[in-house]
Amino acid sequence: MARLHEHEGKAVLAREGIAVPRGRVARSAEEARDAAAAIGGPVVVKMQAWTTGRAAMGGIAFAQTPAEAADHAGRMLAMRVGQFPVEAVLVEEKLAIAAELFVSVSIDERARSPVLLLAGGGGSGVVERASLVQRLACSGAAGPDAAALSAAVAHLPLESALRSRVEAAIRRLFEIAREIEARSLEINPLVITGDGRLVAADCRVTIDDNAVFRHPQLGIEIAREFDHPPTALERIAYQVEQADHRGTFYFAQLATEAPAGGGRLIGFHGAGGGGSMMSMDAATGAGFTLANFTDTSGNPSAAKVYRAARIILSQPGLVGYFGSGSGVANQEQFWSAYGLAKAFWELELAIPAVIRLGGNAEDRAVEILESVRAHIPAPVEGSRKTDPPAKIAARLAALVQESEPAPWKPRAPRRPPFAGAPASTRFELKGGRLWIDPRAWAAHAPAIVSRSYGILKDDAGRPALAVRPEELAAKDSELIACEVECRRAAIDGVFVELDIPGLSALLESPGPPPPSTPPPG
Repeated sequence: MARLHEHEGKAVLAREGIAVPRGRVARSAEEARDAAAAIGGPVVVKMQAWTTGRAAMGGIAFAQTPAEAADHAGRMLAMRVGQFPVEAVLVEEKLAIAAELFVSVSIDERARSPVLLLAGGGGSGVVERASLVQRLACSGAAGPDAAALSAAVAHLPLESALRSRVEAAIRRLFEIAREIEARSLEINPLVITGDGRLVAADCRVTIDDNAVFRHPQLGIEIAREFDHPPTALERIAYQVEQADHRGTFYFAQLATEAPAGGGRLIGFHGAGGGGSMMSMDAATGAGFTLANFTDTSGNPSAAKVYRAARIILSQPGLVGYFGSGSGVANQEQFWSAYGLAKAFWELELAIPAVIRLGGNAEDRAVEILESVRAHIPAPVEGSRKTDPPAKIAARLAALVQESEPAPWKPRAPRRPPFAGAPASTRFELKGGRLWIDPRAWAAHAPAIVSRSYGILKDDAGRPALAVRPEELAAKDSELIACEVECRRAAIDGVFVELDIPGLSALLESPGPPPPSTPPPG
């Protein structure tokens, strides 16, 4: 489920007629000071992070002056939630609270219908007060039954004059949840102020991933559930996934460094959900910390696997690359092997890699993958479906111990000299281009043609297409195979250059700030 930050959820509520506190988002201490000054009077500073228990970790604080608000904001913006930095705070007016309510609209998976939860008293600890929470089944079209809602509101500790207004607010919240196709919309607390206003003092909103494209106004970048705002690398990966429909590609960053005294950091590349989960457990059992979770399955193209590997290896500090999935994939595993071999060659991989390529044509896949060892400094080993994840995780641990690799530093991919040279032949692909060295063609044209899957032909001593140009655009995987097979045959004259928008700029940018320890709550 895609999530909204508190300030994003409140912006939706405000547009739809639900009152929220006066406030402003700040991404620096100076902006927080200005926001507090503009609001005037006491304010609350709230860390914007996808986590519960913000108050306990020092992520909510009250300030009497703009200077005090700036101090709190500076402290929160130096914090991390898990391994990811806090990027923003919300500075809001401090409300004069007379009463609090808890209101939640969500989807009951078992009943396959919406459900409304309602309780007197909001804030933290509502889970512990579950016996006091009223549960009302709802119609997806009409919301809660009018009589049932009136009866539930009558049980709340409210003055009778407020009940009709609370009912109206709850109905409007349901309508908003339905309009934006929310999986959940929680207001905790819905505040009744001293002057009788109803104000959503806090909110948590999640949206059905499959509905995100229908609601561009929400500004959700990635239709996927994360426990942190999307990182730059996750944004790049998501665009790769959206641009190539062949198979799946899921990438999420899990850690930016190994924990103090914890396991060594590795890149993880799975194939198939259940098998990937088992493999992740095996890796952690072997003493590793996973920098990421990646899945390429559903018969992915070699180009997609190549880009996935490039993205994984854009994470610094890795000491190994671990690939393992279901082990019984019905996809032709040699396509994944071609993509991995190309990525490892381009980046001159210097950390050990162990990849389980269980499934169709696994012997061919392992042979292709391991052939890259002749061109890079790192040990690379392939495994088959008969090798359980625990075995290959232990093998990676042994290789790391034997080679003692320096922590990986992301680098730009190498590019052969003929790529981009004026005399070279260039053909356009979808998201890239094919380069052919004229000298290699003159010496090895028949060998290159025989490895090109019927895509290339010789035309009076020059490379030419045996397919229509519009067909070539989607032949990136076959041409990656051609490149790798030519290299295996000691023919260095074919190169497929594939774009990964945003990656080069990311690698050239300064690294993330060092982690800081959150203050005690």
